[in-house]
Amino acid sequence: MDVETLLNAVSGFVWGPVMLVLLLGTGLYLTVGLKFLPQRKLSYGIRMTLAGRTAKAEDEGDISPFQALTTALAATVGTGNIAGVATAIALGGPGAVFWMWVTALVGMATKYSEAVLAVTYRETDAQGNYTGGPMYYIRNGMGRNWAWLAWLFALFATIAAFGIGNTVQANSVADVMNTTFDIPKGWTGITLAVLAFLVIIGGVQRIGQVAEKLVPLMAIIYVLGALVVILINAEQVPGVLLHIVTDAFTGTAATGGFAGAAVWAAIRFGVARGIFSNEAGLGSAPIAHAAARTREPVRQGTIAMLGTFIDTIIVCTMTALVILTSGAWTTGETGAALSATAFARGFEGGELIVTFGLVVFAFTTVLGWAYYGERTAVYLVGVRAILPYRLLWVVALYVGAVANLELVWLVADIMNALMAIPNLIALVALSGVVFAASRAYFGRK
Repeated sequence: MDVETLLNAVSGFVWGPVMLVLLLGTGLYLTVGLKFLPQRKLSYGIRMTLAGRTAKAEDEGDISPFQALTTALAATVGTGNIAGVATAIALGGPGAVFWMWVTALVGMATKYSEAVLAVTYRETDAQGNYTGGPMYYIRNGMGRNWAWLAWLFALFATIAAFGIGNTVQANSVADVMNTTFDIPKGWTGITLAVLAFLVIIGGVQRIGQVAEKLVPLMAIIYVLGALVVILINAEQVPGVLLHIVTDAFTGTAATGGFAGAAVWAAIRFGVARGIFSNEAGLGSAPIAHAAARTREPVRQGTIAMLGTFIDTIIVCTMTALVILTSGAWTTGETGAALSATAFARGFEGGELIVTFGLVVFAFTTVLGWAYYGERTAVYLVGVRAILPYRLLWVVALYVGAVANLELVWLVADIMNALMAIPNLIALVALSGVVFAASRAYFGRK
């Protein structure tokens, strides 16, 4: 058995039914334990997000609550929102979209709980920067006897960052720029490396400043482009929504170039791609929220849960509706090519929306994951890792743009699953802390 075959087998196992049940099950447990608080307090979360554009001077942290959200969204809104949604539909049929929604709704409780714990158990490093995430709430919340689990999370996350957050993103951008504009991949790699360096060298403050401007802009442009296609095909929308719900429980018959999909395929690909897109349960987003200037962990939790809502319920749904209302899902295409075909059917030049989305979404993912990986590296070896890590990060971007990444993608995929396991254990073990903090906070309101 060669290395690639072995890694494929491992990836298939770690992202199999057991992992999907653990992720969904944890989200469902937290949703019920919180008495559906994330869904009930959605409007409150929106108000706190708008208020969180600024922070009180006396509040502890490095970036505003809103910048923490946009930094997390920068890492979250990526190729999964374009290529991932298209792949889910191509393999699982329209019913996969329904299971993406389910994943997002329970994932809101997961993301809320992650942020509450991240702020509750955060620390300051040797340079005075606020730092937190699963490695800290495992060690500080579960006790020193569990420090080995925190160390494992940090190790898996540091390795995964160079895959999902760096080389894979650079490769996607280089490929689309070469295909669309015939730009050599090396030039794209150099450009990405330089732009990323200019941002990440300024630390989380500069990443937050860029993210709070770029993330809303890119999301608005992409959603508006999608809305144009959806409005053009407005008469298809009611039927498509019905199709999504019914196919989630009955499967999808073969039609056109679509090969048909059973109910299990809809569930499997809907849940897997939903989690890949919004990252609820992986333990990445709480690293950003731990840096927020706030004294209220629960308030930051209500802001954090909006990340899952925005990523999946809004952005992924826009992609799905474009693909389904345009009829492109029956062409036999998959991935970003399917999304591009769907947008092109909507209006002339529509495929450029997909090109724009892939490039900008991927670049912001690079910025967000640069911070995640840096913080986990600091946990492992201390602040002396910061500068070497940043330099290695920009070099890896160039390598990712020009290299064949099949093995890198497989390793990153496996590391992503492995980093979720310590985080899910901690979320269940510390759920009582989240429930008690939520009752205390909203009891005062």
